[in-house]
Amino acid sequence: MSDSEERQDADHVPEERPLSEQPEVEDRGVTDIERAPEGPPLPDQIGTEAAMGSRPLTAPGWDRPADLEKDPAVIPDLAETPVPDELRAEIERLMSLYPDRRSAVIPALHAAQAVHGWCSPEAIAQVAAVMRVTPAYLSSVASFYDMLNEEPVGRRHVYVCTSVACHLVNAKRVYEAIAEAAEDADLEDTEVRQSECLGACDMAPMASIDGRFVGPLDPSDAPEIVASIKEGRTALPGRGLEDSDYRLPWGGRA
Repeated sequence: MSDSEERQDADHVPEERPLSEQPEVEDRGVTDIERAPEGPPLPDQIGTEAAMGSRPLTAPGWDRPADLEKDPAVIPDLAETPVPDELRAEIERLMSLYPDRRSAVIPALHAAQAVHGWCSPEAIAQVAAVMRVTPAYLSSVASFYDMLNEEPVGRRHVYVCTSVACHLVNAKRVYEAIAEAAEDADLEDTEVRQSECLGACDMAPMASIDGRFVGPLDPSDAPEIVASIKEGRTALPGRGLEDSDYRLPWGGRA
């Protein structure tokens, strides 16, 4: 091939054929039955799954338009808002730990939730009055974080990690056993649900029981966990990460 022919061949661009004339290609991917529908999800398809217990995937009210007729948000007057002395002292202590008082919003809401059992409108108003922020600002935080509850779910909490490391060692069975034992025992004022990773993969499968990390767990531990909560005892002594005598089954601490 001459130099001129090589240059012509290099400069040649194949002519694009119309779509109607292109040959059909066999689709070896996902079948039509399994393929997700194109376009944005329909309203009745959003928030209907229960990936973490019985909670929706989206916050309630996400699709409601803003009420532009409402009065501007105001900060509750602390002089007119009754706040328990211990809660006020705790919120003020938390604010003192940060250069910007708003950095204490999450622990302050947790403190209010511990007093009221959930982030009720009353609890939100109390935190807002002490921190000098609007209730709407606090609600935007409480509705985002999974462990802050805007509805009453119980003062006691059992979060069973079912994320990757725990899932591989039958965490789902642990959760189901605890949930079933709680139902059989009529356990009240307690939320039992699945959780994403709690950061204690070396003690998998594990659970957070009122903030105390316990594990490794087995479905057979469920009756004792429920009984200890119902009777006000520490669940599985010696198997909590903070216990002085805690040891992993294979030796050593987590």
